[in-house]
Amino acid sequence: MTAFGTFYHGRRQEGNTLFIDGSKIRANASIKEIWTDERCEEFLKKLDIRIEELIKECESADKNEEGTLAKLPEELIGKEKLKKRIEGVLEKLKAEEKKQINAVDEDSVKVKGRQGSHAGYNAQIAVDEKNGLIVNSDVVNENNDIKQLSDQVKQANEVLGSNCETVCADSGYSNTETLKEVLEEGIVVVVPSQRQALHEPKELPFSKDKFKYDEENNQYICPENKILKYSHYSKGKGHYLYRMQCPSNCINCRYFGECTDSKRGRAIIRLKHEKIREEVETIYLTPEGQEIYKKRKEKVELPFGHIKRNLNGWAFLLRGLKGVNAEMAILSTCFNISRMVTIIGIKDILAVFRKRNKVIQH
Repeated sequence: MTAFGTFYHGRRQEGNTLFIDGSKIRANASIKEIWTDERCEEFLKKLDIRIEELIKECESADKNEEGTLAKLPEELIGKEKLKKRIEGVLEKLKAEEKKQINAVDEDSVKVKGRQGSHAGYNAQIAVDEKNGLIVNSDVVNENNDIKQLSDQVKQANEVLGSNCETVCADSGYSNTETLKEVLEEGIVVVVPSQRQALHEPKELPFSKDKFKYDEENNQYICPENKILKYSHYSKGKGHYLYRMQCPSNCINCRYFGECTDSKRGRAIIRLKHEKIREEVETIYLTPEGQEIYKKRKEKVELPFGHIKRNLNGWAFLLRGLKGVNAEMAILSTCFNISRMVTIIGIKDILAVFRKRNKVIQH
């Protein structure tokens, strides 16, 4: 967002680590306005039945007026209007191949928060390490963060004018495709895997990490020294499948039932970018990685807390992605101004703006 550029021309970051996080913010629309194909069709059937009943009631009531419908009751008019509206929603669902749509704010999605499910958006922020300022904000209509890391880092780097050295986020951003994109930019990624995020991950005797991967022969070797051969690649799921070369090895194994109870033998899934997952897991476990990750909550929770509580930004006032992004930019700028007052004081902030305005005028 260009709104942040002014701050960063006046005060460049010395701590080259960015913390990325997302938070669900309510849309200016009710969850009751979320429609699916099934709900639309079911609702239309009930409407048709009610409309037929109302028409019969009108005909019966108007028999004494030469068989003509002198005046349709208000309820019937309302039902006809509602029917047209729902038919329009159903048509849009099919045309855009969407699973669901909110009739009031079409860009919003169903999201889960601490207070249950509601129509909302996923607000994303990138915060710098040294000053705790919001470098970039973005609002997306995705109900999770799984594919957001790469996009959010790119946007933040555009504001900074150069790549950050390190990026840190929680396990919700652990997606090998997006992790790969960030690593390819030469950026260190501190993001725990879903397994690492568990406070007390179970140590299972036959979990995947107990199987050795033989890269040269593209196969796995089980703890009992038996071979799992490559079976096939699942394009839809983005992983490779390896199976026990001889199923009888599993059936006759002393650990059959504990390691696997499948008559086809043990199977192992290897991600398309398994090496990326292993690399990022290793980075997270380093002392440096742990030190950076400890700062994550402090850096990202303060901005969201200020926006939601102090600025009353727990729900958007505007509708549509364009509107809520503009609103989030304003809220983030307000937070940054408050933060800059704490860091350098009002006089220096005004000096930054004056200097920036002179540059723009020339």
